[in-house]
Amino acid sequence: MILTAALAVPLFGALALAFWPGWSQSAARIWAVGISLVPLALMAIAWWRFDTNGAMFQLAEEVEWVPSLGMGFRLGVDGIALAIAAMSALLFAAAVAYPVDTRGSARQYYAWILFLEAASLGVFLAIDLLLFYVFFDLTLVGMYFLIAGWGHGKPQYAALKFFIYTLFGSLFLLLAILGLYLATDPLTFDMRELIALQPLAGGGTIASVVMAAFLLAFVIKTPLAPFHTWLPSAHVDAPAPVSVILAGVMLKMGTYGLIRIPYSMMAETFTKWALPLAILALVSILYGALVALGQKDIKRRIAYTSINHMGYAVLGIAAAGAMLSGSEAARSMALMGATIEMVAHGLITGALFLIAGSFWQRGETYDFSAYGGLSGRTPKLANLTTLAAFASLGLPGLAGFVAEFHIFVGTFGVYPWLAAIALLGLLISAALFLRMLQSLFFGPLPERWKTMPDLNATEFTVLSILLLLVVVIGVYPAVLIDLIETSTGWLVRGS
Repeated sequence: MILTAALAVPLFGALALAFWPGWSQSAARIWAVGISLVPLALMAIAWWRFDTNGAMFQLAEEVEWVPSLGMGFRLGVDGIALAIAAMSALLFAAAVAYPVDTRGSARQYYAWILFLEAASLGVFLAIDLLLFYVFFDLTLVGMYFLIAGWGHGKPQYAALKFFIYTLFGSLFLLLAILGLYLATDPLTFDMRELIALQPLAGGGTIASVVMAAFLLAFVIKTPLAPFHTWLPSAHVDAPAPVSVILAGVMLKMGTYGLIRIPYSMMAETFTKWALPLAILALVSILYGALVALGQKDIKRRIAYTSINHMGYAVLGIAAAGAMLSGSEAARSMALMGATIEMVAHGLITGALFLIAGSFWQRGETYDFSAYGGLSGRTPKLANLTTLAAFASLGLPGLAGFVAEFHIFVGTFGVYPWLAAIALLGLLISAALFLRMLQSLFFGPLPERWKTMPDLNATEFTVLSILLLLVVVIGVYPAVLIDLIETSTGWLVRGS
């Protein structure tokens, strides 16, 4: 019952905060931190128990709901799901532990973030298509209230835009799920059976319509340009720890969904859509990097780099799904790179958004041109920001390089011209991060920042843990590759 407990514990923690009166601000935070560590420990146990030479889906837990309709509460993991779920549990623990101004409403804030954790982990642990959709939609509720209740700027507008835009995508997801479900015989929502059955293979127009609906739902969630307009405002107006969850966890639901459902369950049709999807990913890579280059707001700049990085992940997924192009080895490499990119981006961008929050708490502005000369005044902040920035631009020896190396090697074997053009994104990323570092930490120190405090112990510890893992994956990528390569290989061979 490891996986069920990973969902039940944060849900229990949220309900206790919501309905048990008398919580002080500090008690609510301590409770939330303790609760958030439980799913992280359970994911570590699941990782330890996972047999990389065993069945594709393991640790399965299931209870039938309506057997005649193939509906059930089914949880399980393959290497891809486990890697992303473990990363998500870590980011939730980091977001809960990191200092944030809850405006005297710590009980409600931490209740919503724990509710969001339960729903988010459910997305990655579900092996039932209907259950996946339920958790997918519940995450919208938690994120809406966190942005609207504790954001700054125009939080209600940003939250509403996020909710409506992503709910629009969810409606297409529901229609696609029903189309896939009704094509099965016997009827089932069990992902394992749907992968084996490939119900719409050779389905012609119907299969194409269902595929289009799946792709639209997931590219909105990822998001890829031009379906990204909800993302910058949500990030800028959300509290920094909430931005960590939005970028590090919720965006992965789009790329994970692409792998888990249309790629795995509609392999024949996915192949026909692989090139258009790859082109859309390339547009996002270049667009995200170029627009980020023009931003002066730290969070907005990081938000646009997320569009760039998720474009790399989708490029890898599209290359892996192109059955008629490239070798099996190249496609497997591309899919492995996409999975590593999801984990690396979560850790790196999570750290960057927490760093942005530290600047806000000290200066109440995200405009990095307002700072300067802080390398001597705040050495811990300067060093960790530099490490996170270099990881994001793909410096060798760090996790981002491992991911992008796999993606480019794999994609060159399938779509060489797309891979060559996508390399420009790396150059632009280097320019935008180096310019930001120069503005923040070099030059004269303005008078108003001469008393700025460095990172406190909690901030330094949380950031160090995230970035230590970035270094570990960069130096010894086998720690992650060993977990996911069997699953990526199985998917490529089975497609």
